[in-house]
Amino acid sequence: MKFCSNCGHAVVLRVPDGDNRPRSVCDNCGTIHYVNPRNVVGTIPVWEDKVLLCKRAIEPRYGFWTLPAGFMEIGETTAQAASRETLEEAGARVQVGELFSILNVPHVHQVHLFYLATLDDLDVAPGEESLEVKLVEEADVPWDELAFPTVIHTLRCFFADRAAGRLQDNSFRLHSLDIDKPMRPLTSRATVTP
Repeated sequence: MKFCSNCGHAVVLRVPDGDNRPRSVCDNCGTIHYVNPRNVVGTIPVWEDKVLLCKRAIEPRYGFWTLPAGFMEIGETTAQAASRETLEEAGARVQVGELFSILNVPHVHQVHLFYLATLDDLDVAPGEESLEVKLVEEADVPWDELAFPTVIHTLRCFFADRAAGRLQDNSFRLHSLDIDKPMRPLTSRATVTP
């Protein structure tokens, strides 16, 4: 940041009084500009024993598969944003359930949240940011073609919980992980314990 969004004057990078890290500070109007992580919210849309995936039509990771998700907007709850993103990316209407995973991705300044969701019907279609959408069984998940470690980890936890019966009796725990800067190929260093 070079200029204050409040008054237009130049900002300086310094640690403000009472703070512990450098911030962009405007000496003209006194505004301290904080930069906070962005929330990416999405769903694990389920129909019977299948999960709905989207093939990305945008960068990053164009042509790779993902769960429907995107950036939360001002004025939305996380569940509302997850439902909206699922509709926008997959044309899918869902009943949003419990929060399933929260993944910190500090190297890209993001927090990813995925909700369990049940598809209302099979009337799905790719949105502007998707090339294709498809329902897959666990055996057909294109693991080597998944776009992000957050999706890999969430799906692994989902299938492990389902196999152990924790989804059916609602005894699963919220899955949480800090994902370090990924190395190629994209893989999650997480392990799932039943």
